Amino acid sequence: MPRPGLNRAAIISAGAALADEIGFPNVTMGLLAERVGVRTPSLYKHVDSLEALRHGISVQAMRELRDAVAGAVSGRSGPDAVRAIAGAHRQWALDHPGRHAATVRAPATDDEEGRRVVGEAMQVFLNALNGFGLHGAQAVDAARVLRSALHGFVSLECAGGFGLPREVARSYRFLVDTLVEGLRAA
Repeated sequence: MPRPGLNRAAIISAGAALADEIGFPNVTMGLLAERVGVRTPSLYKHVDSLEALRHGISVQAMRELRDAVAGAVSGRSGPDAVRAIAGAHRQWALDHPGRHAATVRAPATDDEEGRRVVGEAMQVFLNALNGFGLHGAQAVDAARVLRSALHGFVSLECAGGFGLPREVARSYRFLVDTLVEGLRAA
């Protein structure tokens, strides 16, 4: 008999929470089954495979990150928008380190849902870059640089990669200010 309230969305959400606790690469069907209080084979009624679970977590995470940065950037443009995106991105990643790790891979060409969500997230970045007069291929390059820098910094921070005695938030502001100046120069 299926457990009440257990469905694909609930399993994906539980997997995302588990990823935040133990790391995205460490999520297994067995650990997730234990978390939701079922035997492992019961999960397969809702999620086809570990890869399907990871895909679901990735799409959910990208959707959450998109919403966080879109909410922060609303009504802003140019440097103010980039700073808002950077702040929202960092806070969301620190709150959800496992989900953040799940946002790295670009969706496959046949992954319509993943491509739609990533496209919407990218559009938030591109709209912010319009305030710098960047369009077309130059805006795509700038969006990639912005995403790479923000993601890389917060990934290192989430992994405990900064051991020097300087406040990490100050270094992050320096990174963002450097990016803003680079975007202005572009």
